[in-house]
Amino acid sequence: MSSTAFAHPRVVIQTADFDLGQEVARLRANDARVGAVCSFIGTVRDRNGASTLNLDTAGSVQSMELEHYPGMTERSIEAMIDEAYRRFDIFGARVIHRVGLLRPLDQIVLVVVSSAHRGESFQACEFLMDYLKTQAPFWKKEQTPDGARWVDARVSDDAALARWGIAGSNA
Repeated sequence: MSSTAFAHPRVVIQTADFDLGQEVARLRANDARVGAVCSFIGTVRDRNGASTLNLDTAGSVQSMELEHYPGMTERSIEAMIDEAYRRFDIFGARVIHRVGLLRPLDQIVLVVVSSAHRGESFQACEFLMDYLKTQAPFWKKEQTPDGARWVDARVSDDAALARWGIAGSNA
């Protein structure tokens, strides 16, 4: 493990926003082997997933509050990254997930993966996001005009995870 790995942990749970450029630079950290970097940023939508095409206010999201179990959440995501290293030929991976009160347009999650070639980076990044959506211990509560509600996992999230040979049990 390089010294940059200790200076910049692979998993960070935080309330503050993050900067994609800074995080990519940290992951690359003068590693001349890197030929590809793939990233994914998830943001808060102004509508919940069930009503993205419905224009009334029933599905309107005013804010989202994310909670986690400190320590357990980081360990769970570390295990996901370890699994990505086993499955794909990658050089680095970093996951930043925000908690606390977020509003539409705010960034929620960042996954960044480096490798020699784009295919491995793309696959590992998608694998980590599919895993995060179903297995990471986060709890999300949306505030809508009709009140607050906890967000349940979707069957489609479990289906995305299943293509990696992992059974989801959240939906």
